[in-house]
Amino acid sequence: MFSGMAPLAGKRVVTLALNVPGPMAAERLRELGAAIVKVEPPDGDPLRVWSPDWYAELVQGATVETCDLKTTSGQARMQELLGGADLLLTSQRPAALARLKMDWAELHARHPSLCHVAIVGHGAPHQSAAGHDLTYLAANGLLQPPVLPRTLFADVAGSEQAALAALATLLERTRTGTGQYVEVALADAAARLAAPLAAGLTRPGAVLGGGFPGYNLYRTKNGWLAVAALEPHFYERLLKALNIAEPSYERLAQHFATEPDEYWSRFARDHDLPLAPLVS
Repeated sequence: MFSGMAPLAGKRVVTLALNVPGPMAAERLRELGAAIVKVEPPDGDPLRVWSPDWYAELVQGATVETCDLKTTSGQARMQELLGGADLLLTSQRPAALARLKMDWAELHARHPSLCHVAIVGHGAPHQSAAGHDLTYLAANGLLQPPVLPRTLFADVAGSEQAALAALATLLERTRTGTGQYVEVALADAAARLAAPLAAGLTRPGAVLGGGFPGYNLYRTKNGWLAVAALEPHFYERLLKALNIAEPSYERLAQHFATEPDEYWSRFARDHDLPLAPLVS
């Protein structure tokens, strides 16, 4: 993604963040040139059990080290790693970090130039409230039961926000000369994803919620087709190619149902139109 760019070359990131958001954020920072040291508990990262291939992909190029932070030797090793680091990335609750003497006050006193990006569930003052991707989406109206979401929206969005926060803290450090602390709440990432819905843009019947025939889902002869001819020039080109003078969802649906996905893929390329069959 960032081929030829390495703005974080020479920067060292130590990450304690497990599961999905932390490893994805660390991967993004590695892509930007940072050296990543991933510190895992003796039991390892649960993601390695849930999805070993993806875990291996996310930690590629990183140094993975096992460290029991509940022991004196483990805490000493952690402080040694932080002494040579530019940024710490965590996803533990604040109370857990405090028990390990790794709350921001303690860290900043020991390592004044160290930046810290803390991935939390909820924003202050509710950082310690329990939650997961599914509950953050539920609270923002982003679920349609009983179907579960096909990806971890809040976790992925939160990982990108965490990477952005890391860049911001390091940039601010160049101005102030001292380490910076930022919390990234996954619930806030879900709220940001829900912004178009909250604004009414994607609500049922709205222009991006099924109210406009040029931006909709249609059955084909053997599947479904996503049609995103939102801009006037795309919509006019689509109608002309289908020879439709008086457009409606029903008229477009009749046309799309006559041919299989493969036909519409070629049709999209031939007419330079934003159409794509749904991948199951």
